[in-house]
Amino acid sequence: MSVLDAPRVRKYHLTLIAVAVLILVLALVRVVTGKVDITSSGIFQAALVLAVPIGLAGLGGLWAERAGVVNIGLEGMMVLGTWFAGWAGYQWGWQAALVAGLAAGAIGGLLHAIATVGFGVDHIISGVAINLLGPGVTRFLSEVLYAEGTPAAEAGAGITTSPALASRPPEVSLPLFSSGPDVLGALENTHWFLVSDVAGILRGLTHNVGLLVIVAVALIPLTYFVLWRTAFGLRLRSAGENPWAAESLGVNVYLTKYIATVISGALAGLGGVFLVFFTTKYVEGQTGGRGFIGLAAMIFGNWRPGGLAAGASLFGYADGLQLRSSAAVTSFFLFGAILLLLYVGNRIRQLLSSSRETAAAAVAGARDYTVMAFAAMGVVVLMWLWMTVDRLPNEFVFITPHVLTLLVLLVASQRLRMPKADGVRYRRGEQH
Repeated sequence: MSVLDAPRVRKYHLTLIAVAVLILVLALVRVVTGKVDITSSGIFQAALVLAVPIGLAGLGGLWAERAGVVNIGLEGMMVLGTWFAGWAGYQWGWQAALVAGLAAGAIGGLLHAIATVGFGVDHIISGVAINLLGPGVTRFLSEVLYAEGTPAAEAGAGITTSPALASRPPEVSLPLFSSGPDVLGALENTHWFLVSDVAGILRGLTHNVGLLVIVAVALIPLTYFVLWRTAFGLRLRSAGENPWAAESLGVNVYLTKYIATVISGALAGLGGVFLVFFTTKYVEGQTGGRGFIGLAAMIFGNWRPGGLAAGASLFGYADGLQLRSSAAVTSFFLFGAILLLLYVGNRIRQLLSSSRETAAAAVAGARDYTVMAFAAMGVVVLMWLWMTVDRLPNEFVFITPHVLTLLVLLVASQRLRMPKADGVRYRRGEQH
């Protein structure tokens, strides 16, 4: 193994260690709290399903922002994807729903590209406009096409919902874990420490997995390969870092930004299609802010596919937990306290092992001490809540994923680096 490969291997090993630690902490929390749902196959199956639309929206944001286009219009593009998937799906089946949702999201991305790249409109303003436009357009189309007396209304449509899909995509189970007797299910039911937890996680992630779930998971490494291992990806990322330098090297920055933003919209639309497949029809408001949570997952992942997948998984798990077992949500207090404690311990170890005494290191050290102080306070508060709160009110259970979004972003914001030209208005030959 060459020296150049060592950092990559170390990062890979650290990722595996982090996953192992998370599973160990979850198993410990299950034993201490007695909430078996925390690592059950049902929870992880729900978490996988709920993480997919968030991850697809986050991937859409990643493609756009790596090209220098801020896309907060992901929510509106998802809404367009849900409506057109429901409209096409009830007439021609799930294949038509997939195509229609992708196309609708891509059109939303194209509108955003025309406004921001073509006319130089502020990216935030354009994104907000699309978030307003999406629900408005879909409500208008529902009132026109799903009105009383129309064929769609006779098939079960209303102003806020479409008829059920004519067909659904198939579900599969991974052969390695689904052939023969249900060994994983038997191990899960033993409730042995760590053994049953790992079995429940594997069973939830491998049994009865939808076809679109597999496609969505495959898009994570595919995005990494395209953006970091191809010439097109290098040109796209250069447009987000320094478009004028890319222009001087012959890159068509306008076209690159257009392509990236259209792909961004298509991925957000695909997330909307998945929601329709999950509920078997379009329902007004079914996105539930997942476009914004996907944007948060992308930021949490530091504009990288792997980190984005971790963020989407975290939010999907929290969402699945509050849907399937609201009583187990209180165990999240203990889970969060242990993770914060591990974080503080790791930061203390790093600070003690550091021997640099430069001014920059001193400033960074002061900032680290402040973050650690807040983290230590968080440990105390979370432990107190876990010991004193038996059951959260339904209102607090419902907002758990959104509160988790804010807390994760607060911690993750200490180590973020966005593309340098992200959101910068680009005009050929007019370098800022």
